[in-house]
Amino acid sequence: MSVPAGSPSLTADSPLVRAARGLPTPHTPVWFMRQAGRSLPEYRAVREGIAMLDSCRRPDLVAEITMQPVRRHGVDAAIFFSDIVVPVAAAGLAIEIVPGVGPVVAEPIRTWADLHRLPELTADAIPDIAESVGLLVAELGSTPLIGFAGAPFTLASYLVEGGPSRNHLKTKALMHGDPDLWNALCARLAQISRTFLEVQIRAGASAVQLFDSWAGALSLADYETFVRPHSASVLSAVGELGVPRIHFGVGTGELLSSMSTAGADVIGVDYRVALPDAIERTGKSFAVQGNLDPALLFAPWEATERAVRRILAEGRAAPGHIFNLGHGVLPETDPDVLTRVVALVHEASAA
Repeated sequence: MSVPAGSPSLTADSPLVRAARGLPTPHTPVWFMRQAGRSLPEYRAVREGIAMLDSCRRPDLVAEITMQPVRRHGVDAAIFFSDIVVPVAAAGLAIEIVPGVGPVVAEPIRTWADLHRLPELTADAIPDIAESVGLLVAELGSTPLIGFAGAPFTLASYLVEGGPSRNHLKTKALMHGDPDLWNALCARLAQISRTFLEVQIRAGASAVQLFDSWAGALSLADYETFVRPHSASVLSAVGELGVPRIHFGVGTGELLSSMSTAGADVIGVDYRVALPDAIERTGKSFAVQGNLDPALLFAPWEATERAVRRILAEGRAAPGHIFNLGHGVLPETDPDVLTRVVALVHEASAA
């Protein structure tokens, strides 16, 4: 598989790619995590009656859903519509996304015998992903497409717990009780995430983001011993393909310094951390992404505007800044507010 001729060059001078590389931009680029999703009535309309995993494997539907916020909000990047467990399911593990619950694994992975039920992922198993990216790259033109994958720790937590968990009890017990099995599981998941991202990049994605949704549940020592090496293996491998890499985790303020050594070009910043603190903790050496509290989209516009302008000012201290939320768009968000935020970011940051 090869990168489509010309597709990366179309977006190489885009504000998002330039910001990710620490280069000057005409304005601060902006996109929103979960911008394609339940906050949009057009999304709810096209998804009606279609299971989540099915919707992530239909190129026509993936392309339409990914494009919806680009058309509506005028954001500076599209984020590939998928789910964190799509590549795991594609590899052959039985997993279901239960509405109102999240990913559920009927037979969790907690033993060496269980691990053998999780094969490696091959590019041949996901031709639809490459097709979806190809459709999007053709429609997006000079607007970048950001590829998407879950980090090994977050995927492992779902697989070990059997579903979403507040305390990750079984995950941490396995991590400390059988480190060899834990590392073998995470190595397998790193291979799966790496392949999923590589397919998206080779099909034309201009950047990628590795999500570690649950890493904030870890101590710094546990993160550095049991998690960072596996995230680093993913980021290092896809880095060889030459696109900017964004790494984001929820509740990871105490981990930012360590996360910055995992191989990303851009550090995503959770809304719980002041952007100046994040810039300081990452050595003032990385572009940053973030970090408006999603709840502020529900505040009076004057309060939202003040917060947006503050974050834009704070982001100037970093080598590059991509405006985003400090987590995903909440389902109840008024789409018109997101559109206003995009316009404000562009206007207030124009060079």
